Parts: sequence; C-alpha cells; structure tokens
Amino acid sequence: MKRALTLRVATALATATALAATATACGSSGPGGSGGGAGKVSVWSLQDTALNPMQKKSVTAYNASAKDAEAAIEFFVNDPYKQKLQTALGSPNAPDVFLNWGGGNLSTYVKSGNVADLSADLDTTFKAKFLPSVMAGGTIDGKTYGVPMEGVQPVALFYNKDVFAKAGIAEPPATWQQLLDDIDRMKAKGVTPIALAGSQAWTELMWIEYLLDRVGGPQVFAGIQAGKPGAWKNPAVTTALTMIRDLVDRGAFGTNYGSVGQDSGGADALLSKGRAGMELMGSWEYAGQLATAPDFVKQGKLGWTTFPTVPHGKGDPKSIVGNPSNFFSVTAKSKNRAAAVDFITKTVAEPSYVKDLIDIGQVPAIAGIEDQLKSGPHADYTTFVYDLVKQAPSYTQSWDQALDPATAQKLLTELQKVFNKQSTPQRFVSAMDAE
Repeated sequence: MKRALTLRVATALATATALAATATACGSSGPGGSGGGAGKVSVWSLQDTALNPMQKKSVTAYNASAKDAEAAIEFFVNDPYKQKLQTALGSPNAPDVFLNWGGGNLSTYVKSGNVADLSADLDTTFKAKFLPSVMAGGTIDGKTYGVPMEGVQPVALFYNKDVFAKAGIAEPPATWQQLLDDIDRMKAKGVTPIALAGSQAWTELMWIEYLLDRVGGPQVFAGIQAGKPGAWKNPAVTTALTMIRDLVDRGAFGTNYGSVGQDSGGADALLSKGRAGMELMGSWEYAGQLATAPDFVKQGKLGWTTFPTVPHGKGDPKSIVGNPSNFFSVTAKSKNRAAAVDFITKTVAEPSYVKDLIDIGQVPAIAGIEDQLKSGPHADYTTFVYDLVKQAPSYTQSWDQALDPATAQKLLTELQKVFNKQSTPQRFVSAMDAE
C-alpha cells in the first residue's frame, strides 16, 4: 500500500508495557562509534502533504547541527517511486538514504546486496526507542536494515459523520451486514457509499487483506507469504474475493472509481466533501485530511472505526492489517555511509520529530509515549490508533510489501481486474496459484 505498507505478519504490541521513556532521549546515542561523517547525504522519500514539511524541518535542523555533513531530501510520487528505486539501487544514481516499506520489499533489496546492514551501526539504546514489533519490519534474518521513520500505519475504516446522519445511520458499521445496510442507505440518498481510488490498485488491496483475515484468519496469508503450494487455493481466498465482487455489484464504490487517483487526493476529497460516506485507508488518512481539509477534521466531521466483523469468520476481529511503519535504509554502496547513519539516528527519534508527528495526527513508532499521545492535540484519534495496534493479536503486513515485487505486481494487476469486473474470483486464484 501507500505505504504499500510494511508488511510481513508481525504480532502487535504486547510491547506497550515494555516501552521505555524514549521520547526524552536525544540522538547523541545514535550510531555505535561512527560519530557521523563528512559528506552530502541524499535522502529519498514519498510525497506527503502532511509529512513533507516536517521532514524538511528535520533536515534543516540536522544540517544546522551537523559538523561536516549535509543532507538533501527529495520527494517522489508513490507508484513511480517504486520503479525509480528499483532501477537506482545498485547504480551510481542510488541515494544514500531511502524510504521503503520493510518486509518482502526490503528483503528483495537485501538479497540483491543493495542495502547496508546497520546492526553494528545502531546501539541498543537507539534501537530501544522503537516499538519492537515495528522495528521488526526493518529486520531481516536477525539483522537491522531499516529504521522506522514515520508513524504506525494500520488500516481503519474512516467515515463522514454528516453523510451518515443524513442517511439515518447512527453508528459506524460493526458487522458485515450493517456495512451492507449502510451502503444501501447511502445509495438511496444519492451518495457514493465508499470512496475508492481504483486507478491505483494498492487502495483496493486493503479490502482483500481485511476480508481474508476476517474470513480465514492470518494463517491463510501466512501460507501464501511462505510460498506453500496451493496456498492461493484456500477457500477463504475465493470467499473474500466473492465478497468484494458483491460490493462492486452492489454499487458500493459508485461507477467511476476506476478513474479516481489517490496520489491526487481524489478519494480523500470525496469523503471530506460529503460525496462519499466511507473510505478504507491507512492511518495516515487523518493527517492527510488535517492538511487538505482541516475544517472537516477540526469540526469533528471525520469519524473512524475498526473493520467490520464477518459472519462465521475464523479471524479475530481485533486483528489488523497495514504497515507497522515506513523505514529509512542506507544503500550498501553509499560513499557517505557514516553520515547517512548519523542523519537517521539524529532525526527520526528526536523529541522534536516525535512531537511533530503527533502534531500532524500520526502515531510514532516510539516506545513509552502513551501520556504524550493522551495530552496531544489529536488525542482521540492517536490513542485509537495506538490501542488498535497494542491490542491486535496479529498485524498482517500489506501484501504488496510482504511479497516479493514481481508477485506483488501480479497480485495488484489481477485484483484490479476483479474490481473492474474483468475477471472473476476463480480466475484470480488460478492466475496467482500459477505464480
């Protein structure tokens, strides 16, 4: 997902109790013995209306304090970035520091020898600043290749309270049947029930991720991720896809979702302007709405809830999907490795950076910040997200990041065909099983 997001199957935070009082520690306890280094550090990240200003601020602060290093950050649109990064890694045009989503995506780069092992560069004090379950997203075979640089990113169901009220809906849907009933009520009012940026398949991925988890439990995708023969043929896969086709046929996403783009803010605008009632999206949705439609958020019109339960499903309703976080990694052939590590350790866990994340509505992947969240400007939302992760018995990484890039691309292509009525659940299974 966008943040095509982490991924792997990571268990969530039984870690809350182990959270150390991290946010008060400064970046001086960064790289073990490297002490920074001379050179210009090129940093690649994603375009993000809410996040980019504070990233620029952190770069400016770092450059003002660094003795002999200077960082420069560039931002890229999500989907083109993936291809650009694949092409650049291992070449002379590779950045020193680059954003990635962890999991299978990062593992592929590691296997290609394009990512630096930071295990010896990061001391235990620095590593302890992060939630262990999130830090695991940047860990491959026990070695550290990525450091969380953003908030945790579970997927949640967002909704427009005004639209709900006009459709006579008192509460957000807790069950699948309630979701279907709400869809019919909003359609009767001439409102698209669910905003969907269908021109970008990763936005559709969240629906099958949650439905498969609810129908069959996290072990179904775990088998797929492990490459077990016939894993895609599990009946839960077909059931989840059939439920998606039922939504499409019911008109849940309207008729023009195939032309709506997420990078351009199309689906978000549909929700904030009352042209759609709901949107299934990563937790960054709140920060994005706060940046682009502040009155919608500040006037209390944006609501959020967990994904509905599914009848007779084997999955735990508290399980979640999404990204533990996005990560910063260092390229293996960076000529400024020491400075690159220094940049990471002296920005992403700094108290000012953590505060800025909270101020824009994100929930940092930092240990011991419960009280800080409760006293922050968006306490209702940030504590909801934190508790969502904290209480989850399983946290399944976004499939397009948990799987290797080639399989992930095929998955997105085949899934988009199902949403566009160009394929069936059975054809999807056959195509993926042949992978």
